[in-house]
Amino acid sequence: MRRAAYSAPANIVEGCGRNSTRDCVHFLDNALASLRELGYFIGLSQRLGFLSPEVADNLQQHQDEASRVLAGLIRARRRDATDGRP
Repeated sequence: MRRAAYSAPANIVEGCGRNSTRDCVHFLDNALASLRELGYFIGLSQRLGFLSPEVADNLQQHQDEASRVLAGLIRARRRDATDGRP
C-alpha cells in the first residue's frame, strides 16, 4: 500500500516535469494506475481484517476523489495535446 501511495504523486511530479504532453500523460496514466492499485489494497486489507470498515471506507473515499481529480487532469492534458498545446 505504501508503494502504491507514494508512487502516484511521484509519477505526477515526474510527468509534469516532462517536455511533451504525450510524456506527461504517460506518467499521469501511471499515477492513476497506482491509485487504482491502492484502492484494491484498501479493499483487500479490509477483507483480511487489517482495516476496520470505517477506516477502509474513509481511505476509499480519499482514493476515489484523488482518482477523479487525476482523471480530469489527464482528460485536460489530452485535450491540450489535440489542440496543439505543449
